[in-house]
Amino acid sequence: MQQVSSPNCGPRRDGLTPSIVVIHYTAMQSAEAAIERLCDPSAEVSAHYVIARTGEITQLVPEAQRAWHAGAGEWRDQTDINSRSIGIELDNAGTHPFPEPQMAALETLLAGILKRWAIRPGDVIGHSDMAPGRKGDPGPRFDWTRLAKAQLAAPTRMSPAGDPDTAAFRAIVNAAGFTAAVDDQSLLEAFRLRHRPSASGPLDAQDMKIAAGSASARAT
Repeated sequence: MQQVSSPNCGPRRDGLTPSIVVIHYTAMQSAEAAIERLCDPSAEVSAHYVIARTGEITQLVPEAQRAWHAGAGEWRDQTDINSRSIGIELDNAGTHPFPEPQMAALETLLAGILKRWAIRPGDVIGHSDMAPGRKGDPGPRFDWTRLAKAQLAAPTRMSPAGDPDTAAFRAIVNAAGFTAAVDDQSLLEAFRLRHRPSASGPLDAQDMKIAAGSASARAT
């Protein structure tokens, strides 16, 4: 792991410590370009880590410090996600699979972070989970199933549920952590990005079953 110090950070507010990990994609030409931007004071953005496609990890901000990666959003009724989280940027445009070396490095990094800060796998989330409608990363090509199998993220499960109902769906996914105040379509799209990325169209029975199962999985 290499270290490059970003000036874009500060103390975590209100004595908070990391309880969430937020995964992003960089949407830039290279990891080097992303690191340069994340260290540019005028950009006013940063992350704790950047993982290149080769698997090389660069730490920009100490884990105990507050990096500026999440922006406005909410998770499990909690705001100021920057003060509550560790941000990991993956060198990817969101349009292609994440390479094996990059995913292997992410698994190793996550395992250490979760152990150091006693973070639950269910609180390893995508940027889109906490900012539905505003952010779409790490996108539909990210392999959440792989992380779940390694117990580094919540699994996608199915449980019995009622007929498709927008209000009932919102209540269930709120219980799973998706508590940001957004419209029904943005909420459905964010949930599908995380648990059912190939789905389209209106809310259906499969969404209800996966929502119910995922809410149960995140509660453990």
